[in-house]
Amino acid sequence: MSTYILGIESSCDDTSAAVLKDTRILSNITANQSVHRSYGGVVPELASRAHQQNIIPVVDVALRTAKITKKQLNAVAFTRGPGLLGSLLVGTSFSKAFAMGLGIPIIEVDHLKAHILSHFIQSPGNPDVPKLPFLCLTVSGGHTQIVRVDSPSEMQVIGTTIDDAAGEAFDKAAKIMGLPYPGGPEIDKLAKTGNPDAFHFPESSMQGLNYSFSGLKTSFLYFLRDRLKEDEHFIEMHKADLSASIQQTIINILMNKLRRAVRETGISEVAIAGGVSANSGLRSALQRASGELGWTVYIPDFEYSTDNAAMIAIAGYFKYLKNDFASQDTTPYSKSNF
Repeated sequence: MSTYILGIESSCDDTSAAVLKDTRILSNITANQSVHRSYGGVVPELASRAHQQNIIPVVDVALRTAKITKKQLNAVAFTRGPGLLGSLLVGTSFSKAFAMGLGIPIIEVDHLKAHILSHFIQSPGNPDVPKLPFLCLTVSGGHTQIVRVDSPSEMQVIGTTIDDAAGEAFDKAAKIMGLPYPGGPEIDKLAKTGNPDAFHFPESSMQGLNYSFSGLKTSFLYFLRDRLKEDEHFIEMHKADLSASIQQTIINILMNKLRRAVRETGISEVAIAGGVSANSGLRSALQRASGELGWTVYIPDFEYSTDNAAMIAIAGYFKYLKNDFASQDTTPYSKSNF
């Protein structure tokens, strides 16, 4: 008998609901919040209010798109954390009440693990799943990690950022250049017409497999400060080259550690996940490594790169198989222990 899981994702500013039949996606609906653009970043209070407005319509559309009724659901999986507490509370509270009304279990999911497990979603654009064990570079605005994955429930972080995340470095660089929010995609778009070797920025060399991006952000800020003293139009005249150069630097830092992780572990099955996995430069770098180093690489569909409920549902499915359910007194957390 098939298992139907409703996934709920509300960790930041996207309200998302998805329905999975075992590992096959039936629907994945997301409501975005454009209100944050005028503030240049996510405003937590506004995000939580928007989740309250969006969550019921989004779930309704997800069920109708999946062509099932709520009574066919076997469980509700929700993001417990990490994320914005106000936003997480909306998703957690809704999931508890919805599941209680149906008399089905709830399953709490770690957002970071869900990004990794999104590679196991069966969809037309995602025909292959990683062979175990594999390494996953998880890169987003809040996290940068290299994770060894031995099974859906056995994961070990073997490298992480000691300060800022790669996604934060992209967004900060974009903000310094006056690009609109969200800045990461804007840099990616401009980089396609720029020269990645036009400017050189320092690449951090942390011990082991750990990352650091705070120094790069500071270096980029000071570099532009000094150039603007000489020419107030410097940024406008060199936006494409600056974008290509900072993007290449961030990708070099990410890939250098990933190559080292492959050498040290002997694992050549390599995946990427998280919001920054949508970056075209990072995707190209991984594909080049596949051809040059013999890696088998797994790059998620764009639909599963950013925050989405399908990844929560697939993580919930694996927990459902083990009867790993949460209790009604479960509370969200802002920082992950993973």
